[in-house]
Amino acid sequence: MELKNYESVIILTPVLAEKQMQEAIASFRQLITEQGGTMVHEENWGLTKLAYPIAKKSTGFYHIFEFKAPGTIVAKLELAYRRDEQVLRYLTIALDKHAVVYNARRVKGEFNKPKEIKEPVI
Repeated sequence: MELKNYESVIILTPVLAEKQMQEAIASFRQLITEQGGTMVHEENWGLTKLAYPIAKKSTGFYHIFEFKAPGTIVAKLELAYRRDEQVLRYLTIALDKHAVVYNARRVKGEFNKPKEIKEPVI
């Protein structure tokens, strides 16, 4: 079975305590690994303002999972997202080879480095 690269972004309701948020994220992480996936990278963006209100909430906790897994996992993962009332929105996408390289460079911090200012030649 071939493993594909995926990225999944979830927005959790802002009324959660830190412990509840960590438990929800841990359950999704466990689901990915139980279904034969391996975590590549994870990011917690924390509480962020939403572009538009969702369920009368103007903020939400963003969390991103990047993982390798068989294609059958997406349906199971999104079903778990839909069943969890703490999840406001979610999006799971398959990454192509260019997105994988971009994410690896972003994680290393290559895009956050200050650019060198070259002296003008006179």
